[in-house]
Amino acid sequence: MAIKATIFKAEIQITDMDRNYYEDHQLTMARHPSENDERMMVRLLAFALNASESLQFCKGLSTEDEPNLWQKSMSDEIEVWIDLGQPDEKRIRKACGRSRQVLIYTYQHNSAAAWWEQNKNKLERFNNLSVINFADEAVSALGQLAARSMRLQCTIQDGQLWFGNGEQSLELTPEVWKSATRPF
Repeated sequence: MAIKATIFKAEIQITDMDRNYYEDHQLTMARHPSENDERMMVRLLAFALNASESLQFCKGLSTEDEPNLWQKSMSDEIEVWIDLGQPDEKRIRKACGRSRQVLIYTYQHNSAAAWWEQNKNKLERFNNLSVINFADEAVSALGQLAARSMRLQCTIQDGQLWFGNGEQSLELTPEVWKSATRPF
């Protein structure tokens, strides 16, 4: 018998001064049996960084044709494709062809840095691609905030993030390895 996904609920208050976005979101996330708390919380952080009314979690690990999150237009075109980890160049090429904007959030610095060194020359040609890395300490601290029911606050200002649950708070500074060069 297959192990089922674990359901997590998150109420997240987002104050994004960089984008002038101020909203509360009620989210339900399914954590795949092979996914750990850190990865799930990076998905939640990616949501907070790109939050909009139309951004949504996808099937993720269980589906190859979908990213971890995406934002679609009213005509069902993919506007934003968000992946986590270290996808292969073929997947990134496909994503860049299908979406206006592609964001990859990496973590696990040693393997992510090796992946970036191996792929950066191939990925430089994609004008709609951004690659952002999160430090290991920040991802580990994020994992400590995971709970089946969460009330979180996220403040974003000048590229800095403050993420917390009222009892614990952490500061994150994403490291941009590649910025998209095409305006959206």
